[in-house]
Amino acid sequence: MKYIPIKFPRDVNPHKCVLEWWYFNGHLKDKNGREYSFMDCLFKVDAKKVKLPFISKIPAKNIYFAHSLLSDIGKKKFYSDVAPFVVCSKNSFTKKRFNVAYTFPSLNYTDYEIEEIGENKFRIKSGYFDLILTSKKVPLLVGGQGFLDVKNNENYYYSLTNMKTEGEIILNGKRIEVDGKSWMDHQWADTPYDAGASWTWFALQLDDNVEIMCYEYMRGKKIYRASLIDKNGIQKHSSKVLITPLGKKWKSQKTGAEYHLSWNIKIPKFNLDVDVKPFIKNQEILYNSINYLECSLRIGGRYNKKKINGLGFMELVGRPVTKSMLSQYKTEFKKLVSQGKEDIQKFLNK
Repeated sequence: MKYIPIKFPRDVNPHKCVLEWWYFNGHLKDKNGREYSFMDCLFKVDAKKVKLPFISKIPAKNIYFAHSLLSDIGKKKFYSDVAPFVVCSKNSFTKKRFNVAYTFPSLNYTDYEIEEIGENKFRIKSGYFDLILTSKKVPLLVGGQGFLDVKNNENYYYSLTNMKTEGEIILNGKRIEVDGKSWMDHQWADTPYDAGASWTWFALQLDDNVEIMCYEYMRGKKIYRASLIDKNGIQKHSSKVLITPLGKKWKSQKTGAEYHLSWNIKIPKFNLDVDVKPFIKNQEILYNSINYLECSLRIGGRYNKKKINGLGFMELVGRPVTKSMLSQYKTEFKKLVSQGKEDIQKFLNK
């Protein structure tokens, strides 16, 4: 992949590549102070090159699929939608700014939308929420240029780390007005999904208007990256990150995978030393041959020698499973088929 500097709004739109995603997370409160969190992600893959089971059998070059979740933190519950693929509307990707409307073809379909309605301002809509996200900072270009070479896997990566958020969530059929703060990631790469890789990723929003992205990526050896944007929009980057698990692992009953949920993060260049803990333990997502944990976090520790708190998100991918992922996924896939998806049923019966 030849490096071309990122340009907006051009590079918010889809690229000719093997793998790409638009990812959002956030923390919300209603008027009574009840807390919620959400995640929403649209993926695009080259079906023939991405190397994911089932996907290669779908007769199309570019396949889109989507994952969405809403967490009721007070009640320790989370709700998720995992669409094996989605169909985009005919007028998607027809504007100068990013726009897509999509659905999973079923009798009880849900309308999903992601649209950039202004400079670094988005509307996102799913079965769980309808939100307007407005960035209060310029994009964070991860690594300095927004272009990384992770063990010879080149990828583009930028984030909107501080997005004022307002709108509503839909919980048990009830619409609830909320506001809060969100985060967006956009990544794309010309390499297939690497089933042998694992990563531990964090998005940290500190109370003093500083945000940090950091991760540990492992494929043979470990690679670390961290990027920070301060309250004035100044960006810093480091490859010296210490990510240490704390306490016992949580074991998934579905997959048998074990996940550390609490972590200590030290980034010497940023003068950061914080502990992170999840609000809800069980937020494992299953898709195809992939299992991962996606959950919101509370943060406490020190930044620039001062006590600091905050909120964040964590993603843990590549933890070994002891139960058959593909058989479970195929069972869940067939459950969706039984709801009336005749075209998918024909595909499975081939």
